[in-house]
Amino acid sequence: MTGARTRFDGRVAAITGAGSGIGRALARRLAGRGAHLALSDIDEAGLADTVAACQGLGVKVSSATVDVTDRQAVQAWADAVADEHGAVHLAVNNAGVAVAATVEAVSYDDLRWLMDIDFWGVVHGTKAFLPHLRASGDGHLVNISSVFGLISVPSQAAYNAAKFAVRGFTDALRMELAIEGAPVRCTTVFPGGIKTNIARNARVDASVAALGQDPAEARQGFERVALTTPDGAARRILWGVERNRPRVLVGADAAVIDLVSRLPGALAERVLVAGARRRRARS
Repeated sequence: MTGARTRFDGRVAAITGAGSGIGRALARRLAGRGAHLALSDIDEAGLADTVAACQGLGVKVSSATVDVTDRQAVQAWADAVADEHGAVHLAVNNAGVAVAATVEAVSYDDLRWLMDIDFWGVVHGTKAFLPHLRASGDGHLVNISSVFGLISVPSQAAYNAAKFAVRGFTDALRMELAIEGAPVRCTTVFPGGIKTNIARNARVDASVAALGQDPAEARQGFERVALTTPDGAARRILWGVERNRPRVLVGADAAVIDLVSRLPGALAERVLVAGARRRRARS
């Protein structure tokens, strides 16, 4: 997708995590702009709802229940999408989960669960779809990081690790593709607070209380400060794809956090630690 402005009409887009949130919003917006869709999620019911919302718009919609932690399943799905649709022009690695816990308390099982989805899911999707994006002659890859891939936050060590990894992995790939002159563009997305199910479904450990956070209110607190709707996020992401932006910030909070990330590391850490200490003192 190399022009000054990308056309989505008639193109084929593959999206993971399409059963809700940003994935569903992207599917609906792309369908409305004439893109054919290949959608996947581990949530069969949510995926079916997304498919139903996109059908009847004059585009082809296929779907598959895929666990992004399963490398062979992702590869098989990518190959099936290319066979069924004839090409893949846009691939979005969107599936993600969250864990809130201190480093000392977080379980190895929770760490592996999160890294398998949030990092390895992106790796699997990238490597599975990249040959098909090349073959299209005009491909675009979108990998979803987070503002927590810009700054580190107490209680979010696992999520930080995965999202920083997605950022580094995708940025390195983008440079490799540019050096080669490959017919594939690459965008890293940094959403701020988005009104999705990720916080509601997060695994929250009691250890966050030691950081001044109430475990029972952690999810509700995130939802209160989530400033951007999934549709708003989808609109911003497609804006970035249209213009071949290497990175896209989603939400006013993301813009602020991006500025904070540019402060000297010691200063940013002092601000975060001071805020956490005040919350702990009040709890």
